Amino acid sequence: MRPNAAFLLSQVGAHSAEVFAGLLVPLKLSPAHSGILWMLSRSPGISQREMASQLKLHPSRVVGLLDELERRGLIERRGHAEDRRLYAVHLTAAGQKLFEEVRQLTDEHQKLICKALTEKECQQLAVYLQRIADERKLTPGVHPGYRWLGRKIRPKQTY
Repeated sequence: MRPNAAFLLSQVGAHSAEVFAGLLVPLKLSPAHSGILWMLSRSPGISQREMASQLKLHPSRVVGLLDELERRGLIERRGHAEDRRLYAVHLTAAGQKLFEEVRQLTDEHQKLICKALTEKECQQLAVYLQRIADERKLTPGVHPGYRWLGRKIRPKQTY
């Protein structure tokens, strides 16, 4: 029987997520928090509303995650330049420093997950996975797991 690529992708993806979550434990971060740090490194000053939209996450859940990061001194909310009703979210110096540690962990994570592959094979795998992500219209840089934070998983019926 031939291996089923979709199953293997799901199996390796779940394992990869577990490994990454484990790497974040010493930093006292969850994968959701690390994703927000990534987003803020790419889009400093993004509004909470836009962040919720990109993450496909209820705005109140984003506020909770941001509150947790703010209590740790990793982010700060500032008045939005164009709309006084919004907050612009930025990494603090401590947040930027922690983000650099997360970035280094992603390199370690890739080495652990792609250990059975050559560097060239790992790069080729990334090309294939990007093609799949593009065809499925996944939001670049955003893990689809955000939409399940705090909820039971219900399959999305889009095939």
